[in-house]
Amino acid sequence: MPMDKPRLPPLKDGELTDAQEEIIGPFRKMGADFNVARTMARHPRMLTAFRVWATYVMIDKNKLPEREREIMALRTAWRIQSDYVWSRHLSYARNAKLTDEEVVALKRPLGSHNWAPADLALVKAADALVSDFFIPDDIWAELVKYFDEEQLIDAIFVVGHFVMMGSFLNTAGVPLDPDVPYDPDLDRFK
Repeated sequence: MPMDKPRLPPLKDGELTDAQEEIIGPFRKMGADFNVARTMARHPRMLTAFRVWATYVMIDKNKLPEREREIMALRTAWRIQSDYVWSRHLSYARNAKLTDEEVVALKRPLGSHNWAPADLALVKAADALVSDFFIPDDIWAELVKYFDEEQLIDAIFVVGHFVMMGSFLNTAGVPLDPDVPYDPDLDRFK
């Protein structure tokens, strides 16, 4: 949900306190000095805790494979209308080997793409969690065919993570980073 003016603008280098500079430093070293971190740096203690959680959810500690995490991240981003999450994760999705056709399909109704059964179960689960905060029995039965218990738990938390992130990013009005493209299909949410 693009806003004309951020409610909580990303902090610029000259605006950072020592505590904020300390928390932004590791993001700089990783090449992830993005607007989301510079906005969250307004609350350094929260960002310190959040970084641990986000690293778990989106990096190798999560049992759900990268490709599957990105399917859920993008589907959730689209459903919650988070232009920041959607745009930022396009490159991650491509690195995780999602095709352009699959990325486009994540913006469309379920029947618009011939998903592999495991992928379809993930998309359905993301949809259910976003709309009802619950995965019904029929979708759960599909998921358990392809994913173990830890992967199922991680899948739920991936969606929850991006619902939380989208809520923050949309409400704060965090602007897109200059290195990511804006998807004009997001205009339908304006």
